[in-house]
Amino acid sequence: MESPRQFISGLSLVVRDYDEAKAWYRDVLGFTVVEDTDLGDGKRWVVVAPPGSGETRLVLARAATPEQEAAIGKQAGGRVFLFLANRRFLARL
Repeated sequence: MESPRQFISGLSLVVRDYDEAKAWYRDVLGFTVVEDTDLGDGKRWVVVAPPGSGETRLVLARAATPEQEAAIGKQAGGRVFLFLANRRFLARL
């Protein structure tokens, strides 16, 4: 019997503001906005994906507590959280 295919379908990234983060990933990096659904009470399900990424998505989650806000930019405990290869970004540097 063949093993089921495994892959990372999504990574959650805590952000300060949904619209600011969505615009940066879309307009600067060229990501596609896969979904932006209002969940009520100020919460949204915002998902973006780089072009040609297949099934991998990035979920943009707005910080809801002071602890989450403090973790923005430090979500990997001071290590690199995510490596992204993107020619469009490099061309803008």
